[in-house]
Amino acid sequence: MSAQHAETPGPAALPLKTIGDIRAALRAGHGFPGDRESFEADLQRALEASSETDLNAVATVIVDYRGRIRLYQDPEFDIAVQEGIDLAARLKQEAPDR
Repeated sequence: MSAQHAETPGPAALPLKTIGDIRAALRAGHGFPGDRESFEADLQRALEASSETDLNAVATVIVDYRGRIRLYQDPEFDIAVQEGIDLAARLKQEAPDR
């Protein structure tokens, strides 16, 4: 028998099915800085640009912010950002003087 690897449990997924869920998550700080205000502005613009039969722009805003909230919650996100910063710093140091 082989040993089972224990996985570190991630944060519980937030229910992000409605605009109210997204607003609640952003109010609770589950987004990037400025997302709370940006969501409301983007949602308002999408609503104003939509017709009663075409709410695709509204759906796009909802999907975008749902993804941003989930990305912000992902513990691997911070690691990936730091790796990118470290790589950029290393490349800058290795670049020949111009």
